[in-house]
Amino acid sequence: MAKRHYSALSQPALSMSELICKTLDHDATDMLIDKWLEHRNDAYWEWFQGVRERKHAANSLRRQVLVWNKGDFLPENIFCRTVDTGRLIPLDRTWSTHVYHHRSMQDRKLSMMPVVFTMLPELMMLRGMHDIGCDDVYIIVTDMKRQEMDDVTEYFKLVCRHAFGRTCKPSMENEIQYNHMRLSHTLLKQRRTPCFPQIDIAFRAILHEKRPPFIILFSHQTTSYSQILFTHPLFVPSEDIFFDFPSGCPNPCCNDDCEMIRFPRRGIEGAAVLSIKRGRRNGRKVRSREMCNWIDCNICFNEDVSQYAESSEGSQSSADSGDTSTNNGLVCSKCRLVKYCSPEHQKKDWEEHRRVCAKSASI
Repeated sequence: MAKRHYSALSQPALSMSELICKTLDHDATDMLIDKWLEHRNDAYWEWFQGVRERKHAANSLRRQVLVWNKGDFLPENIFCRTVDTGRLIPLDRTWSTHVYHHRSMQDRKLSMMPVVFTMLPELMMLRGMHDIGCDDVYIIVTDMKRQEMDDVTEYFKLVCRHAFGRTCKPSMENEIQYNHMRLSHTLLKQRRTPCFPQIDIAFRAILHEKRPPFIILFSHQTTSYSQILFTHPLFVPSEDIFFDFPSGCPNPCCNDDCEMIRFPRRGIEGAAVLSIKRGRRNGRKVRSREMCNWIDCNICFNEDVSQYAESSEGSQSSADSGDTSTNNGLVCSKCRLVKYCSPEHQKKDWEEHRRVCAKSASI
């Protein structure tokens, strides 16, 4: 097999990367969540308390929504609407984190646990927003400072817009190669690790081979913040919910300009979104679906339907509800936050749904 050569315009493979990949599995994530709950951060605790006091709207079947109606401050009691399937699922679903870092961190025997722990609340929210394709989270660890992170983010946005999965125009080829050379020189001069070509290889290879909903560039510089790069506007957290989400900065006087973690609080306007071409060999197109809330059901409802039938007995549907058209679905008449294809699936989901089901404030 011929050896692949790296360039700014050719598609790299993960096998070309020299970065070390450390994977923290679901059990490690569970341990970190327990530790985070044990040493509760007041800023996040107050924010979730504020979410609990905000009553959800009855017409929020198709909108992003975060609901904590019952129980203690535990992930299994806080539910989030998924952006891909429209289900309402608890935040207790874990994930595996794949952390790519320079070999010098391994030589110094530095653990990757603090990397994940630093942004655990953000990862919990992003995982909760996705029903499919978010069992694996990808993080590239760097030591870039703020302006360098901004420049690298703009570079990847430029590459994805003009060259990722599409034919690049000659004028854009020159611009991409110029910016690649400039960033490589800047990071080399500042002795950043990993070097920019290695960051570029890992980043674009993960995009191409893994097709995640987002990738995180994590900077362990104390004066910098990290960047979450989304691969589609649909995956961006809603401003209506996260407008006051804590920044992650330990400084109580911090503002938008000093965030350590760039969790977007202004929706699309404040998010880094990559323009990824999809379809055919570039993967399936992203579309928002509305599916039965029972996790093992694959029925997708007609998105053009504006009127939904209600089940006859709130969350515990009776057999009489089965006469309602499956295409429209059965809406829980108590909370009006979830839909089911049948009374049977509504009953199967009740053990989980009962932890969030409460009468809507507008009813």
